[in-house]
Amino acid sequence: MNEELIFVTGATGFLGTRLVRELLDRQPRARLALLIRPGRLSIQQRLDDLVPAPERHRVRACAGDVSQPNLGLDGSAYSQLAHEITRIIHSAATVRFDHTLAEARSINVEGTVRVLDLAAAAPRLRSLAYVGTAYVAGERSGLVLESELAIGQRYRNTYEQTKAEAEAQVRSRLKAIPGVILRPSIIVGDSKTGVTSSFKMMYWPLKIYARGLWRTVPGYADAVLDIVPVDYVAAAVARLTFDQAAHGSVVHLCAGPRGSATIEQIARRAAEYFHAPKARYVDPKFFFAAVRPLLFMGLWGRRRRVLRDGRAYRDYFTMRMQFDTTNADQLLADSGISAPPVLAYLDRLFNYCVASDWGRKPVLAE
Repeated sequence: MNEELIFVTGATGFLGTRLVRELLDRQPRARLALLIRPGRLSIQQRLDDLVPAPERHRVRACAGDVSQPNLGLDGSAYSQLAHEITRIIHSAATVRFDHTLAEARSINVEGTVRVLDLAAAAPRLRSLAYVGTAYVAGERSGLVLESELAIGQRYRNTYEQTKAEAEAQVRSRLKAIPGVILRPSIIVGDSKTGVTSSFKMMYWPLKIYARGLWRTVPGYADAVLDIVPVDYVAAAVARLTFDQAAHGSVVHLCAGPRGSATIEQIARRAAEYFHAPKARYVDPKFFFAAVRPLLFMGLWGRRRRVLRDGRAYRDYFTMRMQFDTTNADQLLADSGISAPPVLAYLDRLFNYCVASDWGRKPVLAE
């Protein structure tokens, strides 16, 4: 096989950082081209932080941005990249819930279209892997199939809506471009070490609960939380990018019905681990319509900030949907890659939260 050049967007993100290491390990003869958005640090500094010194000769940085025409590359750099790349992994996205629809579309939808245009212009392209999200399911309930996208569901925020719109763009071009759509659920720390660089999503409510700031859950005890560790997702993406059998498929990289957990199961284990009072559950409609406005007027300081910041997470305490993983199970069956049950590694996540003081101090690798 001719030499591989893998173009990766989102390489400096939580998943992307792990994915770069996974690709370097799994594809020892491949080279990587990483699209890195200019920022406070120089592109070279960010590359040095991302790639171990012995592997840097295999990696080049492309200063650019998916929200810009031609991905922020000049004409000659874009043409050269299109001519050389053999694989594309597109994981760049904004995961913020508070972006306006226009802001989210400029990155998640228009950025994806620009990557698809690059793929279409690449004569040596063998595959494209698009990293979406299982939460394109929006406000659905019940079992969500991998084959389904838009069936009339509403979306909780602009992130979910624009990721669904972006996936629709990818689907419309998969006949002309060999590719696979990968849908992880909520990505958390490493299943073996608990290590994470992102303390968002489930970590925020977990922290305020562990610290005794709040014990009332405006949600349902039987609400489903589907989380997956970053090591599983990175390994699955790296594997499926090179699997021709995956072309044209949509794959849920999720814990699924066998491995997910309910809010009550996770809260019970958290209460035991952090010696916190037992969580109490309140109907979310009643809480946000009647209880929260009264509390907001009477609370100050950290508890009031909890009420304010918690609005972004409220819908994720009410989910009653599961993600079918039939395609993932079949495609990864012989690889040794599988999503561990949530409850099997939960304590490792907790251990790292405590050791790092919720990301406020470094933890020495063992």
